[in-house]
Amino acid sequence: MTSRLPEYYFRVRDNGAFVYRVDTENRQRRIEMDQIAVVNIRNGEIKPHGNRTLTDADKVRIDAWIEERKTVLAQRDIDDIFRAIDHLNATAHWVQTRATDDQLEQVTDNLLLAMHDLRTVLVRKKADRLTKG
Repeated sequence: MTSRLPEYYFRVRDNGAFVYRVDTENRQRRIEMDQIAVVNIRNGEIKPHGNRTLTDADKVRIDAWIEERKTVLAQRDIDDIFRAIDHLNATAHWVQTRATDDQLEQVTDNLLLAMHDLRTVLVRKKADRLTKG
C-alpha cells in the first residue's frame, strides 16, 4: 500500500460514479471522503453534489476518469465476447461428449434461438460493413 492516497476517489456504479475528494490533512490524521459530484458516463453529465461548485482541477480529474473508465469498459466488453466464444466452444464439446438427453432437452431450444439471433445480427452487420467498404 502506498503512503500517499489519491486526491480523488471514484465509487463506481452502473452508469458512472460518485466522486469524493480524499482528505488526510486533518488534526486526527483520519481519512475523510467528501462527496463532490455524481458522474453519469452514458450522457456525460457531471452534477456537483449539493450546493458545491467544482474547481477546474476537479473537472479535469473527473474528465480524465471518465475517459479512463470508458476505455476500461470497452476492453471488458471485448474480453466478455472472447469469453463467450470460449463458452460456445466448451458448450459444443459438452453437447458432443457429456450431455444427457434430458440435459439437451432442457437447453436445446434456448441455445438454438440465441445462436440464430446472434447469427442473424452478425450476418447483417457483416453485410453492412461489406457494402460500405
